[in-house]
Amino acid sequence: MNATAENTFLLNSVNEIPAGGSDPTCFDVLEVWYPISYVKDLDKSKLTSFTLLDNDLVIWWDDNTENWRVFEDKCPHRLARLSEGRVNESGFLECPYHGWAFSGNGNCENIPQQVTSGQAETSKRACATSLPTVIKQGLLFVYPGKKENAPLTKVPIVEPLEETPDEWLLIDTFRDIPYDMLTLLENVLDVSHVPYTHHRSVGNRSNAAPVELEVLESGKNGFTGVWEEGPRKGTLGRQDTTFIAPSLMWHDLTSKQFGRTLTVVYAVPIRKGECRLFARFPFKFSSKIPEFFIKLTPRWYSHIGQNGVLEDDQLFLHFQERYLENAGGGSNFSKAFYLPTKADRFIFELRQWVNLYNGDPFPGQVLPPPLSKEKLLDRYNSHTKHCNSCRTALANIQKLRTVCAVVTVLLWSIMPLFAIFQSKIFGENIALPAIFSTVFSLFFAAAWFGLGRLERKFYFGQDVPLRNLPGEVKSGWLTFTKKRKET
Repeated sequence: MNATAENTFLLNSVNEIPAGGSDPTCFDVLEVWYPISYVKDLDKSKLTSFTLLDNDLVIWWDDNTENWRVFEDKCPHRLARLSEGRVNESGFLECPYHGWAFSGNGNCENIPQQVTSGQAETSKRACATSLPTVIKQGLLFVYPGKKENAPLTKVPIVEPLEETPDEWLLIDTFRDIPYDMLTLLENVLDVSHVPYTHHRSVGNRSNAAPVELEVLESGKNGFTGVWEEGPRKGTLGRQDTTFIAPSLMWHDLTSKQFGRTLTVVYAVPIRKGECRLFARFPFKFSSKIPEFFIKLTPRWYSHIGQNGVLEDDQLFLHFQERYLENAGGGSNFSKAFYLPTKADRFIFELRQWVNLYNGDPFPGQVLPPPLSKEKLLDRYNSHTKHCNSCRTALANIQKLRTVCAVVTVLLWSIMPLFAIFQSKIFGENIALPAIFSTVFSLFFAAAWFGLGRLERKFYFGQDVPLRNLPGEVKSGWLTFTKKRKET
């Protein structure tokens, strides 16, 4: 570690404190802003649950102040889950158990069970625990540490997007991942795995080559690095990497062919063995053509392809971190992993950061039992039901599929009557009407079948990853993404 470079990551203002607290030797994972949802995926009429650092939270819209609020998901009365309640007619969050109601700052506004002269709601013990929130770059952030530190701590945003915000075209996705935050960061920092793991999705084995990574600066608040040659055997140019502790990283690539692209990942710790990924892909294209086609692509459609890419990794990373745990855990990574090349330089730096600054969000905890392959490929619970675009698309597809089924059944059921009716009009020459009726029936039956295959992609991933399928696999979304990220 280059300790003298730590000043690079210190905040300029004397009124601000660095993320992770003021202790230069220890990173406090509570004293950080974490994103917990894209704002566009939140519904103002519904309560949303989230778990951060093993602490259950409820997200709700405070119509009185027109702000998103985040509370600990438990009522101070009897610890019932507030996320099972509602926002009442006064705009307060109401507990489902006994109707205690809370305003946006957590104050108890009503206890239905007390007498008129009672004042139990004025006690601090009657307050719900409210967490500081802020919206930046379309994400809702929450601060789980000391409230007084929240306004003094910088929100981890992607700085290049702030420079020229109107010039970027942004694609994003998210998913609950069945492995640790650190395993996810380690995976995305590892640029050398892309040609193999993501062959045919966003990579190609033929582009595998020596990878010479270099760490430029490092310290308590992260590190920066560079890949001078860059992806696809140097044909795309230099790639710069930034890690902002404890959960944000991005790769920054500028090429003559495609312009400037970023690969941004927030890894948000849910609990031991689970995190939420927020992935963002900002573009500044050198040509308007790809931008035009991207804007035509529905968000839900791109999410289907992006889920497939994520599943390429998680089928084995879920088990990899358990093997590491059995080998002594992250503190013993240098013995558990054999890291002989510079391709693993960022992995080494991340693990060193964790050990030097106590950056493990769940120290001493043990991973839960491994999941089955079916659960690892589950898309509905890890993404679809939380995503406004995918949830809406799925509902529409199911409605269309029902219509196709009903029309098909109707066409087949009335075909004999139709034939009799036509014979009276056309006599024996009923071939043409019969053909039309059959063709329409087959069309709607085929649509029903095709929509069923599409519907399944919102629920489950592909059993066999693209890299292991025989022959060539072509897909519009995958082909475009491959041109963007292939290494």
